[in-house]
Amino acid sequence: MKENNQIKPNDTVLEIKNLVTEFPTKKGSLRAVDDVSYSLKAGKTLCVVGESGSGKSVTARSILQILDEPGRIVSGQILLHTERGHSDGPIDLVRLKSRSRAIRSIRGREIAMIFQEPMSSLSPVHRIGNQIAEVLQLHEGMSKKAAWAESVSLLRQVGIPDPEVAVKRFSFEFSGGMRQRAMIAMALACNPSILIADEPTTALDVTTQAEVLDLIRSIQKERNMAVLFITHDIGIVAQIADEVVVMRKGKVLEQGDVYSIFYKPSHPYTRELISSARELDQPAVQRLAAREKRKVGEPILTAENVRKEFVISKGFFGLSPKKIAVGLKDASIELHAGENLGIVGESGSGKTTLARCLQRIYELTSGQVNYTDRNGETVDLGSLKTNKLRPYWRDIRTVFQDPFGSLNPRMTVAEIIGEPMLVSGELSGRALRIRVEELLEQVGLPASAAQRYPHAFSGGQRQRVAIARAIGPNPRIIIADEPTSALDLSLRSKTLDLLLNLQEQMDLSFIFVTHDISVVRYFCDRVAVMYKGEIVEVGDSELICTKPKHLYTQSLLSAVPRPDPFQRNNTRIRYIE
Repeated sequence: MKENNQIKPNDTVLEIKNLVTEFPTKKGSLRAVDDVSYSLKAGKTLCVVGESGSGKSVTARSILQILDEPGRIVSGQILLHTERGHSDGPIDLVRLKSRSRAIRSIRGREIAMIFQEPMSSLSPVHRIGNQIAEVLQLHEGMSKKAAWAESVSLLRQVGIPDPEVAVKRFSFEFSGGMRQRAMIAMALACNPSILIADEPTTALDVTTQAEVLDLIRSIQKERNMAVLFITHDIGIVAQIADEVVVMRKGKVLEQGDVYSIFYKPSHPYTRELISSARELDQPAVQRLAAREKRKVGEPILTAENVRKEFVISKGFFGLSPKKIAVGLKDASIELHAGENLGIVGESGSGKTTLARCLQRIYELTSGQVNYTDRNGETVDLGSLKTNKLRPYWRDIRTVFQDPFGSLNPRMTVAEIIGEPMLVSGELSGRALRIRVEELLEQVGLPASAAQRYPHAFSGGQRQRVAIARAIGPNPRIIIADEPTSALDLSLRSKTLDLLLNLQEQMDLSFIFVTHDISVVRYFCDRVAVMYKGEIVEVGDSELICTKPKHLYTQSLLSAVPRPDPFQRNNTRIRYIE
């Protein structure tokens, strides 16, 4: 890889001075970035951390003048220090027009950016190679043939297998991790001096996340590149940051080197963030106390040799054989009354497939799912037809991962929460309204929220609405499928504490599906580790998290970023079959 030879390590490459960015609204201007100042140095990583809406991403987009309408920079300076084609000193990016040739020559060439969701950033109708080659042709003036050859080389450098074949594929043919690697290849095509990474690993599981972080670090070292890394994950900050900026409500609350921020934080909000991260890395005190008062009971949901196959191709007019994908391989597990059972593994391991089989959303290929109801009678859900499952679905409810996608935007909160009880004929009219208000109070929302629509709520509040909908029919089991992965750290711990409170009030049992090991340790009593459709290890969550037996579990745990910068050099364990 080429290096930025003109820039020396620790040289300042970008300075943001007193930046103010606003979004005009009917009620006046919303100041998303308020007097923000910080700088980037060559070869160093600056992490900007804060909750959603803190102004992290708006600041980054202001640098490249790619603000969503009607956003605008009101005042301040963004000084780019570069020697590549500019001998008149630093360039103030604020003075450049957003559609000018000057700023377009800087985007991608001097400053590159990778985004949170590569699927929406990459074109689904153009081959990966064409998208990378376009950058090289536009900024480096390469011929089509030379740009294509360099695209293959870039994919090889970011660790994509068979780059000569991969370069001809479309983005939807790549996994999430491979798509993010392709985005990194595109961003680094012109050897920029600055890389802005906006939550690039949020949508990835921990092992893929660790690989992407390792890749960015190695390329940074080779190219002496400055990295601006935006995240809400304190663990990632501890592992990769040299300097840290803490933002909230558009303002910089605190900044300094990573060790000072973690061990001598001066602002209460910084202390709260770090405390929340460390609490999630330990078993919840509330859960341990509850188990002392009341031990878990007998098994109420048991899977025996459950297998699920998906037909991915039915063959040509029935003449060729079907193509089968095995999502679940003879899985056996049990959930006890009053227990929190975690199901953990990377993307594609079969976690969600198992959860949907346990609830009988999916029909089983083989095996049994035995549920013991309140009267002590046991029934095999796997043998029942759909019209016979309704009463059991009232007992087994789901909270989904995405609070934005799981709530109907055209229904009020009262309609969303009340729908399961109305459809089942359980409640209607005034009794339903009273029940909805009770549920809102239980999840910590005001009764006035009932007549509002989902768009009026934050992500954490929407997830509380989803939880209220799930507990409405008085279930016995809640299947929580990645319920906190889309939430900020502080909201994550509050949501988990809410679920623990509801468990004590309603005598609930939880199946908790996640790829976040720290959440499992905090919330779950036992955990099942899955890999490629198989359960490879089951046991007490504390034992699994501290003394794992299976090599894959050890690999998974070694990839988890710990909220301690002194643990950043721990050796990764890689699982190879």
